[in-house]
Amino acid sequence: QVHLAESGGALVQAGDSLKLTCTSSGQPFRDLAMAWFRQIPGKEREGVSCISMSSGGVNYPDSVQGRFTISRDYAKNTLYLEMNNLTPEDTAIYYCAVAQAAPCRGRESYFRWWGQGTQVTVSS
Repeated sequence: QVHLAESGGALVQAGDSLKLTCTSSGQPFRDLAMAWFRQIPGKEREGVSCISMSSGGVNYPDSVQGRFTISRDYAKNTLYLEMNNLTPEDTAIYYCAVAQAAPCRGRESYFRWWGQGTQVTVSS
């Protein structure tokens, strides 16, 4: 079993930066992929960024390319998402997740364990 807890969400203004953190406990999973997803109420959860030893860091939506950076401390089983130049379109609940395998994938069903989420709100 893996327990995940996100933190770092906040209300910020457009153009600001935020760094999200996902801490974990439970069984070791350094060989498995970890990812950030986000969800806007009424919409499906969207893969934002994924990282694993085999895949490195991967961003999925074009809208976050060059603005979001995923990183991971494998020794601490901690995941980060640095978000720069935020826009109101980035407003969502951000979730971290751990997959059942090593390679990165962008689909929600690939991931087995999930945190409770942290709210990011960007005002214009």
